[in-house]
Parts: sequence; structure tokens; C-alpha cells
Amino acid sequence: MHDTDGTNSRRFGLPTAVALVMGNIIGGGIFLLPASVAPFGTVSLLAFGVLTIGAIALALVFGRLAERHPRTGGPYVYAREAFGDFAGFLSAWSYWTMTWVSNAALAVAGVGYFHVVTGGTSSKGADLAVALAALWLPALANLAGTRWVGAIQLISTVLKFLPLLFVAIVGLFYFDPANLGAFTEGGGNWTGGLTASAAILLYSYVGVESAAMSAGEVRDPERNVGRASVLGTIGAAVVYLLGTLSVFGAVPHDKLVKSTAPFSDAVDTMFGGHWGGTLIAAAAVISIMGALNGWTLMSAQAPYAAAKDGLFPASFGKKRRGVPTVGVLAAAVLASLLTLVNYTLGEGGVFEILVLITTFSATVPYLLAAAAQVYFLLTDRRDKVRMDRLVRDMVLALGAFAFSFWLVAGAGYAAIYQGVLFLFVGILVYAWMAARRPVPGATQEDAPEAAEPVAEAVRQ
Repeated sequence: MHDTDGTNSRRFGLPTAVALVMGNIIGGGIFLLPASVAPFGTVSLLAFGVLTIGAIALALVFGRLAERHPRTGGPYVYAREAFGDFAGFLSAWSYWTMTWVSNAALAVAGVGYFHVVTGGTSSKGADLAVALAALWLPALANLAGTRWVGAIQLISTVLKFLPLLFVAIVGLFYFDPANLGAFTEGGGNWTGGLTASAAILLYSYVGVESAAMSAGEVRDPERNVGRASVLGTIGAAVVYLLGTLSVFGAVPHDKLVKSTAPFSDAVDTMFGGHWGGTLIAAAAVISIMGALNGWTLMSAQAPYAAAKDGLFPASFGKKRRGVPTVGVLAAAVLASLLTLVNYTLGEGGVFEILVLITTFSATVPYLLAAAAQVYFLLTDRRDKVRMDRLVRDMVLALGAFAFSFWLVAGAGYAAIYQGVLFLFVGILVYAWMAARRPVPGATQEDAPEAAEPVAEAVRQ
């Protein structure tokens, strides 16, 4: 049964669903990526290619899963259908944690770009005000309904995609192989450089699940979720790969390694002057606001689906104008509190610890979704399933699982440690919610009798 809160006219068409995926994948990190991976040499381009293949495999798996279960909640729904309530809750809890913490990080990252565009001065008070505005403007757009969310996402994706694609394509005409530097820098072997650069690039494709997460708001989700996931991932990959290649070829390697604004340096190299910084900063602001618009919606979808099944508080399961309002408000409030922590107690490292948690939390739903697809394929009893499609889907599912596992490994020991601790906190929430759920078919008179075996076991 489809999740049909709201009228069909409020649902996302394919272009908007593609924009949701692409807009959530491309945040603010793209503007620093070329400089981040430049120290490893051009082997990082190979790492990007490998990661792109893994991300597309994951996108295809989400499309297949949405054909089976075209409901809002995406990875949460698949994990619960395959492995039960507890696995579903862990997926929803991890995803929810990742969204509101990463929203705070995005808002903080956008402050610097905003000051470049406006020419304003930086101070703690002004920075905090800008960061909070970056959180609450997308929240208000979400509260206005899915029509506003879809329109803003489509417009912001086009506005940020065009300048990035412009730099990526025009930069090829200014490409100078002498600027590339060595295939592997520092004298190491290429496999070491591949792994090291991949560890930085791994989270570039987080957001590939966005259409699946909002399947209930997508028209004809059985077809369009898969298409949007793949097309959005490919669109982001084009910007990533061509953009990084163009910057590598336009900016001398020794300058690129030290650059704090590689795309701006590329524009200045191509056209002269120093206006490139303002142009790219404006694109970054639009990119981050578009990502915040999409991720604010994502922050409400997992708890919404879990609340419908009694695994999150019931208030998270109510929609208005097609949007789970309590989920949107809760994420905005929590992200605002974390932003306040960043600007008042940032020196204590609290913000950095929570960001580490998100890097691990993002991978848990991916692993569970990929494993769910393996489970569905192994237990599928439909007589009409063709062997060639079964084999192809199994290869994709195993590839998506391997990609997700690589994401976990790339998070690093600190991220996994902090993330697992926070995951364990969620177990208490699950225990509380599970205890509040009525036992199917049980009455109040049955409750003492049902408790007797447990009490007897404890006494023994």
C-alpha cells in the first residue's frame, strides 16, 4: 500500500526527484574536494571513478528495493521488512542522527561563503545568526509543503549545477598536463594513494538514497525512485569528476595543494582577475542552502516511517501538506542547539565528536538496505523471477554492500567508536518504545498472565 498523505498533485515528479538526489549529494564539500585530494596525486581521480561505480550500484539497489516496498522511509522500510523491528529502528535512528547533525555542519560551513558574497565582517554573533538562518529558512520552506520543497530543490540544483558544470567543461579548454603533478605524490605506491584519497572522497555520494527515503512523495515510485537515484548519482558524478579534473589541469599542483578555494583559483586562472572567488562563493551558498532544503526533508522521513510502525513517538508520524512537521521542527531545533554549541563551546570538541558520529551513522542504513536486498533475493519464491535478473540483482546487492562496508572502513576508528556509542544510546529509546507498544491480540486482562513466565524465569 502506498503512503499517500497529501494529494497526488503534491508529489514529486521525476525531475524533482532527480534534483532531490543530486542536490543532497552535492553540498558544500565539492568546493574543497580538489585541494583535499591533490596531495595524493592524480590517483585520486581513479579513486573517484571506483567510488562512482559503487555509488551507482547502491542507487540501482535502492531502485530495486523501492519496486518491492514503495513507501516513505527507504532504508528503514527495507531493513524492517527483512530483519524486523529492531533492525528497522537502528536504521531509522542512525539516519535521523546523521541528518540533523550534518545539517548543523552544513550551516556552519556556509557561513564563510556567505561573508565572501556579502562582504560582511565575521564575528561570533554574526556567524551564529547566519548559521541559524541557514537552518530555519529551509525548515520554513519544508513546513510550507512538498510543493515548496520540490520547487526550491529544483531551482537550487539548477543554479548550483550550471556554474559547477561551466567550470568543469570550460576548464578542459585550459587543461595543461604539466599542472597535474605525479600520479602518486610522496613516493608511495599507487594502492596506498588510492586508499588514502578514497577515505576522503567516500562520503561524497551520501544522499544517493534520497528518492527512496521520500518514495511516498514520488509519483509512480516503483519506476521513478530507481530512475531518480541513478540519474541523480550520475549527474553528481559528472560534476565531481569533470570538475576535479578541470581544476587539476587548470591550477598548478603546488598551488592547488595549498589552495583554500580551488574552484575560485581555477576561475581566476581561466579568466584573470579575482572575481572567481565571489562567483564560486555564491554557487557554494546556493549549493549548501539547496542541500539543507533536501536534508531537512530527509531528517523527517525516517522517523515518520518508524512512527507509523510504533518505533518512534506518534507525533513524528503526522503530516501536513505532505511533510512530517514534527520531524522537521525537531531536526531544526536539534541542529540549532548543536550550532549554538559550536559557537559557544566549540573549543571543547563537542561539535567535532558529533560530526564523527554522522560519518558512521550514514553507513548503517546503507549496510542494512544492501543486506535486505540480499535477503529478499535469497528468499524470493516468485516463479517468474528470471535467473539472469536474479544473478544481476545479486551482483549489484553484493557490490552495494561492499561499497557500504568500504564507507564504514573509511570512517576511521574514532568515527566508528563514537558512532557505535551513540547507536547504543538508541537501544534505550527502542526499549522504551517497544514497551509502550500493545501486544497484538492481547488485552489488559492478559497482561499479568503474559508476564508470569518472565517473572518465573527471573526468580529462577
